[in-house]
Parts: sequence; structure tokens; C-alpha cells
Amino acid sequence: MPIDGRRDGGRLEAGGTFFSPLLQPGVVFNSHLNLRGYSVKKKALCVGINDYPIAGSDLRGCVNDATGWAALLADHYDFTDVEVITDAKATKKNILSGIERLLAGARYGDVLVFTNSSHGSQVPDTSGDEETYDEVLCPYDASDRVITDDELRERFADPGRGVKLTVISDSCHSGTVTRAALADNFPGLATPDDRRVRFLNPALIRSTRLLADPIGAPPRRRVFSQATMKHVLLSGCLDSEYSYDALIEGAYHGAMTYHALEAIRRARYRITYEQLVARVNSLLVKAGYPQHPQLEGRNYAKKRQVFT
Repeated sequence: MPIDGRRDGGRLEAGGTFFSPLLQPGVVFNSHLNLRGYSVKKKALCVGINDYPIAGSDLRGCVNDATGWAALLADHYDFTDVEVITDAKATKKNILSGIERLLAGARYGDVLVFTNSSHGSQVPDTSGDEETYDEVLCPYDASDRVITDDELRERFADPGRGVKLTVISDSCHSGTVTRAALADNFPGLATPDDRRVRFLNPALIRSTRLLADPIGAPPRRRVFSQATMKHVLLSGCLDSEYSYDALIEGAYHGAMTYHALEAIRRARYRITYEQLVARVNSLLVKAGYPQHPQLEGRNYAKKRQVFT
């Protein structure tokens, strides 16, 4: 969906289109040509889910995350096609369809971004690439269906030769079932900034079954390697940690997303992915969040300036 409008702060329309204040109708800011002689496209899909139809599982900062990334990409990186999907519209079907639209027709030199802020969880692995569980994103209809890392990996495996794809996931991909809990019911989260974990109890996902003894399950060899990745992934935390949702500077955000946006702004929008993850980790430590964002991808891709 296209973006247009004036520099007035941007807005999210009911249909899911983010209208940026930067772009005027009919004006293309990223009109430079690539080596093959055609205009480079910059497209993004930003997902944020606060409202879950599961008791006690609502979050508060995910929609702000989605619109924050959308505004940054449009206002400072010349993205002319940004789609925002939130809450009840962010079903598994709609998210995967949005990813298909994001990737459709991508050509050499195009820049694509997918951001997701939501609950994460785990389900038993069936493909053999994990020791016990697959990490999953939790769409609005997570009680019936989730988006596994295998499904995302399949879609992002080959965005096209020369296509620059960035994936940002601010959700939990961590913990065991014995540590899972509802976001509003997690021990120790009665904090002034109203922290809650972005982790959905796997027991609430009807389409999965829990392993009886995940720690004692026979190990499986991981077959996925960063050396094969054709995209850059910035995750909210390590796979053994939670990502946090909190009240920061008067509004709710994902802790990683808030500090990532802040780091990019402080760097005047010129920062590499390596520099970004280092800066975000430093900011999160200073703010007292026990999560450590990580960067995955090929070394040369990590050294690129963000969103270019």
C-alpha cells in the first residue's frame, strides 16, 4: 500500500495503510537507478499486536512499535510503500499474505523491511532443525495458529539476487514451558514502568502439544547457519531470554524497539547494523532490561548502513 501526505507526524488509517508526513503525492524520493538501470524500490511491512483475544495476554507497546518503524522508514529512509497491520487484522493469514506482497516482484537493489512486535512463544519442532522447540511469532489468532521460524525462514530464504532484506522481531523467543506465563501474571513484573514479557504460554496455543520433558529430549543437529542467510535479522533478545514491553517516556513501547529507534536518531540516521545492535545492547543495560538483542546474517550485510 502506498504512502503519501505531508510532514505532519503521520497517521495509521483504519485500512492498515500508514500515511507518512514526508512524501507528497506523485513525488518519488528514492528514484536513483541501480546498476541494472531501473529505479530501486523501498518497501516495508510493519506488524504490531497489542490486543489478543486471550485473557490476560494483552500488550501495550506493539502498535506504537509498528507505527514508529513505519514513520522512521518513510520520513528518513525514503520508503514509499509501507504497510502497517495491527491487532485483529494481524492474523496469521494476513501477515503471511503481507510478507508475500512485500517480496513480490523484488529486483536487484531493492530494499525490503519486515518488522514484528508481538508475543512470541515455542512449539515442538517437527523439522529436525531445533533440539526441542521451534520459536514462533504469535499473530492475533495465536490460540489456533502461530507462525514458526521454519515458515519465516522458507519465505525469506531467497528474496532475490541483490535484494536487501531486513527482519526485525521484538518478541520473546525464549524460555521453557516451565517458565512460561501470561504477560499480566509474570512474577516480579510489578514495576513502575509496567513491564511485561512478550511471551505467550504455549499451553494457550490449541494447535500444539507440549513435550513431556523438553530438557531431556534427544538433541537434534541444527541445520541452519548464518552463512546461508540472505537477510539481516535483528531480534529483541537471545533465544534464552524474554523481550519486554514497558512504559517508557510516557508511552508504551517494546524496550528493544524504543532504544533502537533512539539509537538511530542519535546517530542522525547513519549507523550500521553492527553499530546499532551494540548501541542498543548498551542502552538496554543502562535502562535495566535483562535482554540482549542479537544480530544474525552474513558479515558483509551486518556492516551495511541500516535500511540502505
